Amino acid sequence: MKDKGVIWCGLFIGLGIFLGAILLKSGFTSIQDSERVISVKGLSEKEVSANKVIWPILFKEVNNDLLALYNDIEKNNAKVLNFLKSNGINENEIAVSPPDILDFQTERYIPQDVRYRYNGTSIITVASSDVDKVRALIPQIASLIKEGIAVSANRQYENPIKYNFTGLNDVKPTMIEEATKNARVSAEKFATDSESKLGKIKSAAQGQMSISDRDENSPHIKTLRVVTTVVYFLKD
Repeated sequence: MKDKGVIWCGLFIGLGIFLGAILLKSGFTSIQDSERVISVKGLSEKEVSANKVIWPILFKEVNNDLLALYNDIEKNNAKVLNFLKSNGINENEIAVSPPDILDFQTERYIPQDVRYRYNGTSIITVASSDVDKVRALIPQIASLIKEGIAVSANRQYENPIKYNFTGLNDVKPTMIEEATKNARVSAEKFATDSESKLGKIKSAAQGQMSISDRDENSPHIKTLRVVTTVVYFLKD
């Protein structure tokens, strides 16, 4: 009886070792499978037209008499406003900034060739969602020169015209979907080339969506760009 107990005990121990080996092998296989992944990026690009324009119109006046300078600025502001309104710009699309007056006598360093004590700058800003109307009007601003106003309406660095696109939330879901599909196409190609099959998604991340000018000559046309990063499992 004692010998039989020893035999049965040995059988149970052997069976336990055998089952443990199977489970351990299965665990190693699962770990190896989980480590077989591929990371791919998907890109989606789209060109859109700006739906808002900000147009600063700037002019300067000089005088040795402060009151006369202020009157000149007020008179020319009225001319600019009349030009804008007569060409279809609504009053709620126009903002007149307070004049910026520079008194050279109060400056620490005074240029030697200064002829006028006061230098005044006025900025009138048009902010409109009718981009085409404003773009058509911008070249016509030169007509104010005939009225004695030295306007500057398209400076490259100081007070430039800005075109914005504010409909990002409307196109974002579609672009993310397209970028994700493009990522899967790349992953499937890699899996095929490596004689594997594409598994489920392990993780996915959406990069920052960017908006940029299509080119420096067409700032009213924007390029939208979104990149997604997707990690897939690979299997045999």
